[in-house]
Amino acid sequence: MPNSYTQIHIQFVFAVKYRAALIRADWKENLHQFITSIFQENKHKMLQINSMPDHIHIFIGMRPHQSVSSLIQHVKTESSKWIKTQNFGCGNFAWQEGYGAFTYGKSQVPDVIRYIQNQEKHHQKETFLDEYRKHLTMFEIDWDEQYIFKEPE
Repeated sequence: MPNSYTQIHIQFVFAVKYRAALIRADWKENLHQFITSIFQENKHKMLQINSMPDHIHIFIGMRPHQSVSSLIQHVKTESSKWIKTQNFGCGNFAWQEGYGAFTYGKSQVPDVIRYIQNQEKHHQKETFLDEYRKHLTMFEIDWDEQYIFKEPE
């Protein structure tokens, strides 16, 4: 089977720099569309995207022709530039350094899609940092608390 048919299901999670609540409801759908177009231009399949004011979840079917790190760096760079040019009042917008990348099997795809769709409801009960730590623990990823997210300097 050619590589072009290979698809890896990955959920990406990353935050606005300093976890600032800058993603507003009145333009977040435009942001989602812009980010979706980046993934599509790079021949990946958007499965679900949703954001809260301080972070974003992106779930894709990734083709293996591109590295995860180069793809996410491209998405973060281009979306930051786009936000700054849209006059949303976020002239100094930036994403936090780093990201989480969590892989799932095909049978888990519907559950992950639902989870991302329900972020607003989910975060009424759990903070973003608690959610992120839970993902790291569930995926058995060792981490140092001081490197999870930087506080303002």
